[in-house]
Amino acid sequence: MTFTPELIAELEILALYNLDNHQEGLKVHNNANPKAQGAVTRLYHKGLITQADGGYLTSLGLDAAEHAQALLTILVSEPEHSS
Repeated sequence: MTFTPELIAELEILALYNLDNHQEGLKVHNNANPKAQGAVTRLYHKGLITQADGGYLTSLGLDAAEHAQALLTILVSEPEHSS
């Protein structure tokens, strides 16, 4: 399995959610770039968000966003070098 451009776009959307405030959603307007529009539509159809244009994270979406944001944190952090 590889990270396709579509999956990366979905991960980018999940990374935008504020995990400290579950009452804060996202809205992707119809003039947003097509990549983001497609990503939110796919996330909605997968049951991760509540609306086809964004909305709030579902329970499954919250799990996915937590994992996506944790992975992003790991990948962008400075490596620890062992001696």
